[in-house]
Amino acid sequence: MAEIPDKIQTWQMVQPTSKNRETGELTPGRLEKKEIPVPELREDEVLVEIAGCGVCHTDLGFFYDGVPNVNTPPLTLGHEIAGTVVAGDEEWIGKEVIIPAVMPCRKCYLCKTGRGNRCLNQKMPGNSMGIYGGFSSHIPVPSIDLCEIKDRQGIPLSHFSVIADAAATPYQAAKRAEVGNGDNVVVIGVGGVGQYMVQEVKALGASTVIAIDIAEERLKKMLSYGADVTINSSGKKPKDISEEFGAIRKQRQLPLYGWKIFEVSGTKPGQEIAVSLLSFTGKLIVVGFGMQKIEYSISRLMAFDAEMIGTWACLPEYYPQILEMVLSGKVQIEPFVQVRSMNTIAESFEEAHKASPDKRIVLTPDF
Repeated sequence: MAEIPDKIQTWQMVQPTSKNRETGELTPGRLEKKEIPVPELREDEVLVEIAGCGVCHTDLGFFYDGVPNVNTPPLTLGHEIAGTVVAGDEEWIGKEVIIPAVMPCRKCYLCKTGRGNRCLNQKMPGNSMGIYGGFSSHIPVPSIDLCEIKDRQGIPLSHFSVIADAAATPYQAAKRAEVGNGDNVVVIGVGGVGQYMVQEVKALGASTVIAIDIAEERLKKMLSYGADVTINSSGKKPKDISEEFGAIRKQRQLPLYGWKIFEVSGTKPGQEIAVSLLSFTGKLIVVGFGMQKIEYSISRLMAFDAEMIGTWACLPEYYPQILEMVLSGKVQIEPFVQVRSMNTIAESFEEAHKASPDKRIVLTPDF
């Protein structure tokens, strides 16, 4: 049995990167190793010893890009977490678990009507849980939403952290889009989240999956993990991509209507491509986040009888289904994960901020 600590060891964001409005000068953000208290656990809570925490685009947004956080620094970021329960609710002690990236209150109207993934009272490690986040040795969380991993089948526990968000968010998006057998799908951006988007829509029955990205190596890799066709969008305008898409569609005798388009890149070019491809009875699901704006005539939605849908996080109820996809081999995580020491957090943040890594960075505690 793991030892229950007196203190939680953690890497805290004591200062995010900031920009002087007058001079434009940047003040670099700071991450510092700290000790924080282990709170007294309530009846419905457990303490999880963290095996790994993934570096997500959202963490980088908080640290570098001025994305608002519910709590002000100092606080610990990180919401893609897998680990072992070491204290609290006795029925959970010793179990290996995935902690959902968002944990709904289960009492409000949104929770009771199936939209708990966007519960306004939800708890999110590294955001709305005070000082507690995943770049730590331990974290206190409610036990009700934990997803137990009963048989890892030789996969390192740290790797399962990516299910908490990188693999769960696409699943929620696919459910919102009602992806099923015979669907035709486009996935724009096959980085840390898009890699799982492609695999999951294929596992849910999509017959044709077209992957779009600016990185040729990523696209080649996805041909082995669910993509049927790829389009390299580097240096191309949305019109060019539309023409290339049209040629593929005609060559494969695929319809103009009913496509389900997932914009996962969170970039302005990706979003512009997405709206250019939206056509008759299609659905555009916005998965990636960015601070930019694009122009679009919303009357096109009326003319096409099309839909544009936002999606946030994932219902905890879906996690066992995603885990089963991984354990059955329908969705692969190991080829898309790289594990590093949590002591490399500053360098890993900087690297991932400069360019989205081809493999999700998972940091393992070594305090």
